[in-house]
Amino acid sequence: MRKYLTATAVMLATLGLSLAGEVSFVSYDAAKKGLTVKDGGKTVTYTVTDDTKVKRGEKNAKLENVLKYFESKAQEGAKFELTADKANKVTEIVLPAKK
Repeated sequence: MRKYLTATAVMLATLGLSLAGEVSFVSYDAAKKGLTVKDGGKTVTYTVTDDTKVKRGEKNAKLENVLKYFESKAQEGAKFELTADKANKVTEIVLPAKK
């Protein structure tokens, strides 16, 4: 019984530590590594770290390439999935697959 309660507590704590969902691109500040997005009706700035995982569709991608995309090619309003922790640090970015 104790193992079950411990496992449940850990699972609930883990779920509470991340926020995930589809967002719209607003801007990227390379100097501050700040990724600004619209989530629903509000604009939020998240911090990208070296530990941020990135994917393009189901395939893994290189963080440096995705950040270059955000700097130069991404258009405002482009949609992608973002997962962040409660400290507003990005843990994962999932861009749509290339066609």
